[in-house]
Amino acid sequence: MDPPVRSALLDVLFPPVCTGCARVLPIGGAVTTALAPFFCADCEVEVDPLPPGGCGRCAEPGEFPRARCPRCALHPPPFERAFAPFAHQGAIARAVHLFKYEDRPDLAAPLARLLAREAAGFLAAHPGVLCAIPLHRSRLRRRRYDQAELLSRELARLTGRERLEALTRIRPTVRQVGLSEAAREANLRGAFTAMDCVLGRDVLLVDDVFTTGATARAAAAALLVAGARSARVLTLARAFTV
Repeated sequence: MDPPVRSALLDVLFPPVCTGCARVLPIGGAVTTALAPFFCADCEVEVDPLPPGGCGRCAEPGEFPRARCPRCALHPPPFERAFAPFAHQGAIARAVHLFKYEDRPDLAAPLARLLAREAAGFLAAHPGVLCAIPLHRSRLRRRRYDQAELLSRELARLTGRERLEALTRIRPTVRQVGLSEAAREANLRGAFTAMDCVLGRDVLLVDDVFTTGATARAAAAALLVAGARSARVLTLARAFTV
């Protein structure tokens, strides 16, 4: 069967769906917008790029003296830079929720394609091996898949980058949602350990959402203790926290 015919048949049997609401997307026709392959028209208008500017270390949106948010100015993070193409709201927030909590591991592929495209400049400027920020095994048993691992695996396939499973979450932590910043830091303290395969490597941590950065700080710190040369963070979305 010719590839175009096979692709058309697959579209009929397994039509593409919107990553934000699971509505079936139209098949065929001209793609009129950049986000049309990922979102329906209603969801697309709710997708907000992260505003330009912001903190030069953690990408917190806003205007800050010397491009440093108060958090990074007082307590510089162990990672060199964090980047996310989208604000964590609207259709992007719904897509992340479906991916993480509604048994939709199939969303790893389209979300990774979206991330690879929107973060192309960041990826080009920052070479390094990919490493997901993992779940603890107890949460993995309940969820049955690790969304960050799936996202990093697809991103590695799309970009041709090496991917390491170098981090382990060595103790369970409670969900960060609703915790104060101090509680988040305490919750993640000492939660990760890293293998020595990161020795001398530049590592790009991959996760779905960056909020206060407590998880990324703890993961990056473990990488540096294990001998990584540097750590940076790439997520699909960035929450507004300050």
